[in-house]
Amino acid sequence: MVVVANRLPATYDRDTGEWVTSPGGLVSALTPILEHTRGSWVGWSGVAGQGFEPFVHSGITQISVTLTQEEYEEFYVGFCNGTLWPLYHDSVRAPEFHRHWWRPYVAVNERFAEVAAANIGRDDVAWVQDYQLQLVPQMIRDLAPVHRIGFYLHIPFPPVELFAKLPWRRQVLEGLLGADVLAFQSRSSRTNFAVSARRLAGANGSARRLEWRDREVVLQVAPIGIDTTQFREIAATDETTIAAKEIRAQLGDPDVVILGVDRLDYTKGIDLRMRALQTLLERRSDLIGRVVFVQIAIPSREDVAEYRKIRADIEGLVGRINGGLAEVGRPPIHYLYRSVPFEELIAYYRAADVMFVTPLRDGMNLVAKEYVATRYDNTGSLVLSEFAGAAEQLTQAFLVNPFDLNGLASTLEEAIGTASIRGNSRMKALRRSVSRHDVFWWADRCLGALGL
Repeated sequence: MVVVANRLPATYDRDTGEWVTSPGGLVSALTPILEHTRGSWVGWSGVAGQGFEPFVHSGITQISVTLTQEEYEEFYVGFCNGTLWPLYHDSVRAPEFHRHWWRPYVAVNERFAEVAAANIGRDDVAWVQDYQLQLVPQMIRDLAPVHRIGFYLHIPFPPVELFAKLPWRRQVLEGLLGADVLAFQSRSSRTNFAVSARRLAGANGSARRLEWRDREVVLQVAPIGIDTTQFREIAATDETTIAAKEIRAQLGDPDVVILGVDRLDYTKGIDLRMRALQTLLERRSDLIGRVVFVQIAIPSREDVAEYRKIRADIEGLVGRINGGLAEVGRPPIHYLYRSVPFEELIAYYRAADVMFVTPLRDGMNLVAKEYVATRYDNTGSLVLSEFAGAAEQLTQAFLVNPFDLNGLASTLEEAIGTASIRGNSRMKALRRSVSRHDVFWWADRCLGALGL
C-alpha cells in the first residue's frame, strides 16, 4: 500500500535535524499495516523549499514531496483553505475563487501523483487522503497501472447547490472518480457527492455505486474513530485523576465544569457557544459562580489575517461576558489559547462534567469521541452539534442546532442537570458506540473495501 497525503506522518525538527512521529489516530492505525505490507507514505515534509531523500521512520518508508513557499501559499493557504475549506463547510465563510490559486492546486496534485506513481507497482494499492489531493486519483490512474485506488475525504462534502459554485467543479469530480473506492465520514456527504457526480460529471448510479467511464466506483461511509483503549487507560491512571482534581481546584472547585476544545477556526462555533452560556447565566443567575466554562483554543493558521481576526473577536467576547457576569475572582469563562499536551488534555476531559462540541459544520469531530472514551465511570454529558459528522453515530448525545442560541442554552441546562449522575444510560450508550467503531475498525473497513 502507498498512502498519499498532504503531510508525512513524521515532522522535521529544524533545531535537531531529526524526524519526530506526528501524533494522531491515522498514523497509529496505519503504521502496523504499512509495516506488514512493506508500504510507503507520500507527503510533504512541512518544510517549504527543501527536499529530502526517502527514509524510514517508525517502520514506514517516507517519500517527501517538495513544495516551494509560493506553492504553499497559493496551493495550501489559498486554494485549499481559502476556497475548498469554506465551500465544503457549507460556506460558513464565503469561499474565494481565484484562477491564480487553481493553477498551483493542479500543479501540486500532479507532483504528488508523479511521486506516488513512481513508487507504486501493478499489484499495489494507492490510498489518497483528503481535500488537498482530490485530483490525484485520476492522475495516478493516467500515469501508472495500479491494482486499486482509494480516496478518503476527512471533511464534509457539500450539497450540490454549494459545490456547483466551484468554477472547477467538473475537474475535481473527475479527479475523485478516478478512484475505485471513495469513502466519506457520513451518509450525508456520500449522498451529496453522488448527486454532484451524477448532475455535474455525467456519472450514473446510486449513492452506493456509480458508473463512470466504463468503471464502477464504490461509495463508502466509513466514519473515522480513535484509539479508545489508549484514551481509557490514560484517563484511569492515578496521575490523570490527580491532575483533573488540580484543574478543578484551580477553577475554584465549581459545581460544574463545561469544556470546549477546538482548533481556532470559524467553523467551530466557539462564539455561539459562549453566547449560549451567557444566555443561560442571564436566565439562571443562581448558576453564576457555580458553573465554569473552559475553552481551549488551539492556535491555527496564525499567518492568515482572517484567523488573527477570529482570535481577537473571541478574546473580546470573553472579556465582555466575564465583565458582565463574573463574581470577584470567579469568571464564568476561562480561555486558553495554546496547544495542550496529550496527557494534560485527557486530564481536562476527566475534569469536565459537560463537553460542549458545537461546530457549525464538521466532517467528524474526534474531540466528542475522545471525551466519551475517557468517561470510564459513565459520568458526564456530551452536547453535540447535529452538523458534526459524529452526530450520525453519537445519537445519545444532547444534539443541538448551534445557530439556535435559546435552544442551545436550554439543552446546556439539561446537560448540566444529568452530568453528575453515575452510570447514566446516555454515556453508556455513547461509550459502546465509540469503543465498537474505533480507529482500527475504521482502518479495517476502508482497507477491506480496497482488498487489503
